Amino acid sequence: MRRVFLFPVLLAIFFVSCQSTDTRKEAVKKELTKSELLTKIHANEQKLFGDSVAAIDKKNAMMVVEDYQSFAARFPKDSLAAEYLFKASDLLMNMGRPQQTVFTFNEIIEKYPDFDKMPTCYFLRAFVYDDQLKDYKAAEKYYQEFLEKYPDSDFADDARMLLKNLGKTPEELIKAFGGKK
Repeated sequence: MRRVFLFPVLLAIFFVSCQSTDTRKEAVKKELTKSELLTKIHANEQKLFGDSVAAIDKKNAMMVVEDYQSFAARFPKDSLAAEYLFKASDLLMNMGRPQQTVFTFNEIIEKYPDFDKMPTCYFLRAFVYDDQLKDYKAAEKYYQEFLEKYPDSDFADDARMLLKNLGKTPEELIKAFGGKK
């Protein structure tokens, strides 16, 4: 009786293991062409940003971030690479992922020194250290670096003000601004 029961169980295990191997092979992603990846990015952006009323779906946002990063990694010389990394950093920052945001800004700064949004990258990197990571020493260093490189930037006044008030609590800020009337 045990043999009769044991045989179907072993047979079932064999079929399940074969099936999971096939499934794993199918799960291995085929590498998309540049055109296919651009199409995927566009479709995922439409899903993510298509409904301006709805809150951003973090799962979809991370898929878009991964697509942006994948494009930049596979096609680093393409003019869209830096732009996609910049968009990824924006999404990451707004999803409250400061470490990944800073990493992405650093990648842009290192690999794309001629990127037209470079001043914004420098400023936002400092801001993320300040606002999200609360690492005021690093924030001060990066605000100073930003001001040295881009003293006439649209963000220069903001950086100077943020440097003056670095690490102050909201109460301290209210008191400081309230006393200047």
